[in-house]
Amino acid sequence: MSNVCEDHVFSKVFKAHSKTVFNYIFYKFGNEEKAHDAVQEAFVKLWQNCAKVSPEKAKSYVYTIANNLYLNVLKAEKVRLKHADSLVKDRTNESPEFLMEEKEYKKKLDDAINALPDNQRTTFLLNRIDGKKYAEIAEMEGVGVKAIEKRMHLALKSLREQIDGI
Repeated sequence: MSNVCEDHVFSKVFKAHSKTVFNYIFYKFGNEEKAHDAVQEAFVKLWQNCAKVSPEKAKSYVYTIANNLYLNVLKAEKVRLKHADSLVKDRTNESPEFLMEEKEYKKKLDDAINALPDNQRTTFLLNRIDGKKYAEIAEMEGVGVKAIEKRMHLALKSLREQIDGI
């Protein structure tokens, strides 16, 4: 039986889940540095407790630890998100008016996403940016698929109300 304490097993768990755990926490924190710290600390804790955590439970363990770190650090802090900047592509042929409208739209969208409750924002971004299925998000969040469907419905409804054309 394999064990998380074995280098190759730990490495496999890290490679399989560190990016998604990072994105999950980043969408909640809106801060790359804090997300990196939480992921790093979660994997350190996994290594420290490797004898107690089976390979099958390692993914859920890391999500739980990272999420708890997030909750401990965040408490009442308001989350800001800067995902749109990383999605901007180089353009050369659009008019200044088009670029201005696009910038205003992105700001409106960012503001609308930032205004969503934490759980709706996280669900929305994991689904729409990372392409995660509702079942995967439900597992990460420790809730049922129906709760994720409801969060997504409410998030889309709220975004539609704030921005025409979404």
